[in-house]
Amino acid sequence: MKIFLLSFSLVLLCSFVKSDDSYKRFEILTASAPTHSRAKEWKPGDGVTLEVSGMAWLGDSLAVANRKGEVWLIDNPLSPDREKIKFRLFASGLHEPLGLLRDGPDLLVTQRAEVTRLQDRDKDGVADAYLTECDGWNVSGNYHAYAYGPERDGAGNLWVTLNLGMGKLANNKIGWRGWGGIIGENGEFVPKAFGMRSPSGLGANREGDMFFSDQQGTWIPATPVYHLRPGVFYGNQESIPAKESVVPFTLTKVPGANQLYGDALAETPEFVPPAVWLPYNKMGRSATDIELIDQDGKFGPFDGQLLVGEFTNSSVNRVYLEKINGQYQGACFPFLSGFPAAVVRLSFSPDGTLFVGMTNRGWSSLGNRSYGLERVTFSGAAPFAVTEIRAKKEGFELLFSKPVDPDDFSVTVKSFTYEYSSRYGGDEMDTKSHQSSFAISGDRKSAMVKVEGLRENYVFEFSTEGMKSGNGESLNHNGAWYTLNQIPSE
Repeated sequence: MKIFLLSFSLVLLCSFVKSDDSYKRFEILTASAPTHSRAKEWKPGDGVTLEVSGMAWLGDSLAVANRKGEVWLIDNPLSPDREKIKFRLFASGLHEPLGLLRDGPDLLVTQRAEVTRLQDRDKDGVADAYLTECDGWNVSGNYHAYAYGPERDGAGNLWVTLNLGMGKLANNKIGWRGWGGIIGENGEFVPKAFGMRSPSGLGANREGDMFFSDQQGTWIPATPVYHLRPGVFYGNQESIPAKESVVPFTLTKVPGANQLYGDALAETPEFVPPAVWLPYNKMGRSATDIELIDQDGKFGPFDGQLLVGEFTNSSVNRVYLEKINGQYQGACFPFLSGFPAAVVRLSFSPDGTLFVGMTNRGWSSLGNRSYGLERVTFSGAAPFAVTEIRAKKEGFELLFSKPVDPDDFSVTVKSFTYEYSSRYGGDEMDTKSHQSSFAISGDRKSAMVKVEGLRENYVFEFSTEGMKSGNGESLNHNGAWYTLNQIPSE
């Protein structure tokens, strides 16, 4: 992968940049001409490279970490008046922070070597204490040895995930590379699960269960979203620790390579599938942050679902999850696209506005800039969308945000799986087109699609091109994908 090292200044824009009938987008930060400044207070044009790598709310102010090692406070970030939006340097000297979380009056930030507690003890708006909150993992000069988090689950645990090192300088057999764990009572890193490659996004659902996104690569044929919990293996064998390591659990058997994914899962009890696969290119290439929609309708008809950032395609996707036989599975949908840089971090403000933080980190994305920050608001006019797909014994139930026109109802279904392999990424395998029939509900807001030949551990692709609502609206997106790990009993 080529690395492009760019330095840009910032221009503050509070003008409207893109919209549709449902979501309005405003650009807060964007890249411009090269200069640099490190003043405590920042003004547009000063040249701070605010490549967003973490966001957290401190009251009405938005704390933003950038990958160059700073944390800035943005005052009045929701203001339509550019003169009222202020930027203050809160902390600096960090080593590539890739996560930010409020903890009481403090901020927790995860950098390469540790989770650091930032405190402003004299209340002057600048951090004056940098305290080690947690450490205990292998730290090296390897370019890809990132650390992410922390994020809090419903039980109060703070989770951190560790990227694999990659290339000749990597040693992933020691120091918990490719593991996820929690911060212990004494500040130690407590490893819980492994098999990760680039677990760059963390987020809990309404029930408080933690999820993480990974990225396509070796042993990871497409982009997955996993339920993060103790005692499980997520598939990447590069994270298997050395035999002499003291570990919380080991694999009953290392799954064999070069076989269909479901067959590999059957070999190893600890090996678990993704809750959702995000098919390559169709849904993106490199997933990032996870953010729960829980806004009481202030962000559209999708409360309870997860938003997933997308790096390469500069977009945000949507995920619906359900539990079947105690395990998560569900559907993914395209949602928002066309951002000016790679989407890395997501955060809802107290009023239900979504803030989208971006940085290309020297890699390429479909955006034409190296970083940015946008805010996205719901207009109140819901799109015509498939809101949920629920698995049933004989097929799937599709739910819609508006009544569907029975005369324009159209859906085709196919399924595919992947090969479990050490290769970088993988093609869709064992593809099959399915015969289907449908029955529309009385209120025309749902449809039961019976599908012949359901297969577990396969992804089911729904093409809905040509479908319209009762008042003639086209669907906002014509494709959706459901990861069927288990077929329901009813």
